[in-house]
Amino acid sequence: MGYKGLKKVDIIFDCANCEPLEVLKKALAMTPDQIIEQIISSGLRGRGGAGFPTGLKWKLAKAEKSDVKYVICNADEGEPGTFKDREILDVVPSKVLVGMAICAYAIGAKEGFVYLRNEYNFLLKDLNPLIEKFNKNIQNLGLDFTIKMFSGSGAYICGEESALFESMEGKRGEPRNKPPYPTKIGYNGKPTVINNVETLVYCTMIIRIGVEPFKKLGTSDSRGSKVFSISGDTTKAGIYELELGIGVDEFVKEFGNGDTKAVQIGGASGFCVPRKDFKNKIIGFEGVPTGGSMMIFNSSRSMYNVLKDYLEFFAEESCGQCTPCRVGTQQLLKGIEAIKRGEKPSSYLNQLLKLTETMKVASKCGLGQSVQNSFSSIVNNFREEMIY
Repeated sequence: MGYKGLKKVDIIFDCANCEPLEVLKKALAMTPDQIIEQIISSGLRGRGGAGFPTGLKWKLAKAEKSDVKYVICNADEGEPGTFKDREILDVVPSKVLVGMAICAYAIGAKEGFVYLRNEYNFLLKDLNPLIEKFNKNIQNLGLDFTIKMFSGSGAYICGEESALFESMEGKRGEPRNKPPYPTKIGYNGKPTVINNVETLVYCTMIIRIGVEPFKKLGTSDSRGSKVFSISGDTTKAGIYELELGIGVDEFVKEFGNGDTKAVQIGGASGFCVPRKDFKNKIIGFEGVPTGGSMMIFNSSRSMYNVLKDYLEFFAEESCGQCTPCRVGTQQLLKGIEAIKRGEKPSSYLNQLLKLTETMKVASKCGLGQSVQNSFSSIVNNFREEMIY
């Protein structure tokens, strides 16, 4: 569909004339198959970053023959530069809970969990009583489903769905081999749908406003809108809901400070887009995908320091289970430091780039696999800053 101009929308945080329980009543008047078909038809893809089709995930879980199924809200928002799920849980938490209940009804689950990032435990004082009340309300509506809270312990790796399951089961937070996928064998070995906070709210709103109004936003590959966490060298830092499919140049024009040299899209695991590419990059699944983090850097920033910070983060947060990630993150960090000190020639960057290629194909989970995104996009576009 081509590039779109920047358009601010208000679906997620629209509280006017929206009673979440009324949306749930509307959903309960439909059949599970009708709900899943609406989510599929909407084109909604996961808003946590991976972008898997939400309706297909629900359909796969529903097809599993099991008396026990789970719905889990992934609120382990640990990606650097991302803080939109915190705001959603603070401002419109009922929409998240309704999204979970709609999913439970659609797939046949009776129990759900909100896996909350440890650093967000300050939200529990409001969330716990809200969930207690919500559980009573949905029971009164005839839905046999209960939601519970689960607080993580502050590990970035537990944002990965299978590591999250391990954490909930009382084990060390480490990713599992895939397949099998969570819709077949998830939490406690049972079929599980795990969706990001934002994804669940969009499910609620799709049922409320209908498929067509949602599909009018975005592009054919990136339907709807997205909540962005905007930070860095900007005069408009904060949280904004924007239509997907916008050009990076339109984004910079709105949120940059007039001297933007790069935008890191998707956090430390995302891609760095330099000034020369602003006009030919689109923010969406067919362009540069993002879980929400948009970090803006101006000419005063050292991209070497930015990359070094990312690598220190990855080296610290690697669970250590697989060698490519455990050793690779450390060697990348040591490598760029050695080049900066003049102990290694600038050509050594090429060897480090090859290492990230190995990590991408050999690492067990998204942490090691995604290191190449930021490393290659920063090194290839700002090589001179890695050397001098």
